[in-house]
Amino acid sequence: MDLIIDLGNTNQKLAIFREGELLEVMQFPKIGLKQIREATRQNKGLVHCILSSVVAHHDSMINYLATRFQFFLLDENTPLPIKNCYQTKTTLGKDRLAAAVGGNHYYPGQNVLVINAGTCITYDFVNDEGEYLGGAISPGIVMRFKALHTFTGKLPLIDFIEEDNLTGNDTAGSILSGVLNGTLAEIEGITARYSEIYPNLKIIISGGDVNYFDKRLKISTFAVPNIVIHGLQKILTFNVIKAC
Repeated sequence: MDLIIDLGNTNQKLAIFREGELLEVMQFPKIGLKQIREATRQNKGLVHCILSSVVAHHDSMINYLATRFQFFLLDENTPLPIKNCYQTKTTLGKDRLAAAVGGNHYYPGQNVLVINAGTCITYDFVNDEGEYLGGAISPGIVMRFKALHTFTGKLPLIDFIEEDNLTGNDTAGSILSGVLNGTLAEIEGITARYSEIYPNLKIIISGGDVNYFDKRLKISTFAVPNIVIHGLQKILTFNVIKAC
C-alpha cells in the first residue's frame, strides 16, 4: 500500500492507494506528524510513501517517513515516467509536475493539457511523445477577488459563489461577472490555442474549483478531482520499480 502526501499552498492532503487504486483522500489545513502517524495507524499495510511539497516542512517529518517507509521526496532530481523538458526545473512546482505525470497516465501517447484550478490556475502540457514542455500559471478565482479588493480603494472583497450572470447590476455582481466569466473565457481561449496546434488534444481539469468549471466550460474535458494525487502515485510506483 502507498501513502501519498501532498502539501499544497491552501490545502494539504494524505491519500491511500492499494495496488494503484485510490482508497481514500484526507484533506487538512496543515499536515504534521500527528496526521501522518494516525494515517499509518489506521492503514497497517502501508509500505511506500512519497512527499510533494510547495511549502516549508519540518525535517522531523522527513526523518519519520524515511525510517518508517520506502520513502521518496519529490524534487527536480526524482526519476519520472515522462521526460521533463522544463528549462528551470528547480523552480517548477511539484504539483505541476505531478499533474503532468497524471495527465500522461490517463492519456498515454497523446497530447494532453492538464488544467489545475486551485489557488492558482495552472496549465501543463505533455506531448504525444511523453515530453513535459511546460505551460502557464495565472491567478485562481479567490486570488482574483482578493486582488481587486487589495489593489483598489473601494472595491469590496467578494466571496466565491456560483454565479452565471453576464451583466452585474451592482458592484458585487459586476465583480462576480468579471472574475468568473473572465476566468472561463481565459480557460476556453488558452485551450482553443492549444487545440489549433494539437487538433487531437485531450484536456483534463482538476483542482478545488473543478466542479464549477466542469459544468460551465464549453469545451470537451475530463474531470479528475485529484490529478496531482494520482500523478504522485504514478511517480512513486515508477521509483519503487526502479529501485528493485
